[in-house]
Amino acid sequence: MARYADAKCRLCRREGMKLFLKGARCFTDKCAIERRNYPPGQHGLNRGKLTPYGVQLREKQKAKRIYGVLENQFRRYFHAAEREKGVTGENLLRLLELRLDNVVYRLGFAASRRESRQMVAHGHYAVNGRKVTVPSYLVKVGDAVALRGTKYEARLDDNMNAGRGAVPQWLEVDPAGRRGVVRGLPLREDIQIPVSEQLIVELYSK
Repeated sequence: MARYADAKCRLCRREGMKLFLKGARCFTDKCAIERRNYPPGQHGLNRGKLTPYGVQLREKQKAKRIYGVLENQFRRYFHAAEREKGVTGENLLRLLELRLDNVVYRLGFAASRRESRQMVAHGHYAVNGRKVTVPSYLVKVGDAVALRGTKYEARLDDNMNAGRGAVPQWLEVDPAGRRGVVRGLPLREDIQIPVSEQLIVELYSK
């Protein structure tokens, strides 16, 4: 299966901002953006001005890297968003937010989406009492997401106590029960990521 196996911090440097791909490291002075805030590679300091196409491409790459999705899967999300009623760009972000690995991260159960993806794939989370091992599983309103077993309770508690941001309004978390519930669909104002979705729509609409 295709996957990105290079250094994750190179992705943040390429986009010129923190994508929070490394969990706690992103909040320390060890973060690559803090130390080398320029694109990777021998010509990183001498990159020219982006063309309009380049600006659109960077927005698409940024969204892909934030959610940990590769090109073919991201394109499928876009086509699904086109078929739904409403604004295509907002539909796209909503689909990405409803991924199970993202929901686990948004609930504060994991330090990064990368960690939540691994935990889901290893079968440590259940949806409505049933084990789900597919990180791209799309949750629905009313679904309950909970940790299975006790092996990772300490790790989950550490992540929840790290204080890395409030849980979005469309989710409800029960810290004592180590579970969360999807109370509604995420609105655009609930999706706090530095991406201009309209540029992605323009790129795929060429």
